[in-house]
Amino acid sequence: MKARDVVLTGLMLFSLFFGAGNLIFPPYLGMEAGTAVWPAIAGFIITGVGLPLLSVAAVAFVQDGIRSLGQGVHPLFRFCFSLAVYLAIGPFFGIPRAASVAYEIGAKPFFPASGSLVMWLFTGVFFALVYWLSLNPSKLVDRIGQWLTPMLLLSIAVLCLTGLVRLDDPQAEPVEKYASAPLAKGMLEGYLTMDTIAALAFGIVVIQALRDRGIDRPALQAKATIQSGVIAAAGLALVYAGIAGVGARMAGAGSFANGAELLSHVSSLLFGSGGKVLLGVIVALACLTTAIGLVAACAQYFHELTPAVSYRAYVTALTLFSFVMSNLGLNALIAVSVPVLTMLYPLAIVLVVLSFFHRFFRGSAKVYGMALLFTGVFSLYDGFKAMGVETAWLEPLLSWAPLFSVGLGWVVPALIGAVLGFLIDWPTVMNRKHAA
Repeated sequence: MKARDVVLTGLMLFSLFFGAGNLIFPPYLGMEAGTAVWPAIAGFIITGVGLPLLSVAAVAFVQDGIRSLGQGVHPLFRFCFSLAVYLAIGPFFGIPRAASVAYEIGAKPFFPASGSLVMWLFTGVFFALVYWLSLNPSKLVDRIGQWLTPMLLLSIAVLCLTGLVRLDDPQAEPVEKYASAPLAKGMLEGYLTMDTIAALAFGIVVIQALRDRGIDRPALQAKATIQSGVIAAAGLALVYAGIAGVGARMAGAGSFANGAELLSHVSSLLFGSGGKVLLGVIVALACLTTAIGLVAACAQYFHELTPAVSYRAYVTALTLFSFVMSNLGLNALIAVSVPVLTMLYPLAIVLVVLSFFHRFFRGSAKVYGMALLFTGVFSLYDGFKAMGVETAWLEPLLSWAPLFSVGLGWVVPALIGAVLGFLIDWPTVMNRKHAA
């Protein structure tokens, strides 16, 4: 495995990760966090970079990605959870959100008075490119890592460096949700990138790209995948810090509905009409590469589930469905995706963490099951709360958990569940250990 191949694969992985959520959440976080921007963005990086890196590492040591990670629980759970993850990061939220962000930032500023027709036309062209570039996943490293990612990084560097140098730093006080626990709130915001669960899919894309380059030995694939993940993680952390720093300098600049509007205002403020072009390039590259990766990953997953249906057929179905979904609008997609991600994320995190201790407890189904059961109670509560469902009656039963008030109440119960499962299954674990 040549160093150049590892670097290109890492750059491809960076581009697959860096898409819609990665672009719109950090600047909005920076604006709201104000003087607390650095602990807030540190929390964002923990969940938005550190956890995806762990997911990539976990996938590197298994053969079938998320389906292998879930096999220690129950076949039904494995199927349902992996299906929910792929639908969430794929046609229901992730792929259409990429197109919506691309339109909001890359096209809408040029046509402020346009109606829905322009959006339909823009997303039509967007998904036509996604379809064409997704048909041959073996060329993703060359098309994305070698050409598109360097262009993306250069464009982002110009925007961030110019903003950090030219914009004043008003040192605004953080809004209420960042005032008391900015690190924890930043961690929750990192959920919204979807990268921890997306990594479970992208890891397989990376391994397939390595196979296409002649890397067939599992040990070498795992090593190269982890190295590529480190390169992608370093790039993401630097970009997040830069964009959040720019957002923090926009306190008092106005009211913005989301990070897309904020970035559009910043680029116009810094570069005038040319700023719209620069931001349009960033958005087009970021969202296009992510959508390509998601379509390829989802099409491979569904093709493996039903080999009778071709990969090309799934690419076609995914792009058409995502095209329709994307025209619901960015705010609508974000509003719907938040509760679902709030439910899925803790389960994905616990599953990934347990995979690193799989040998210690000999893959005990009770350890997996109890940990995920305890986690699921809290993640369902947080998800229903995000939907606006009345959940106050549950608080007396769940509020005992540490970090419950900041949405991380599932952490300690997950640990308790894993320990209980280990103790319950202790004889079986010991027998397996002696047999090994």
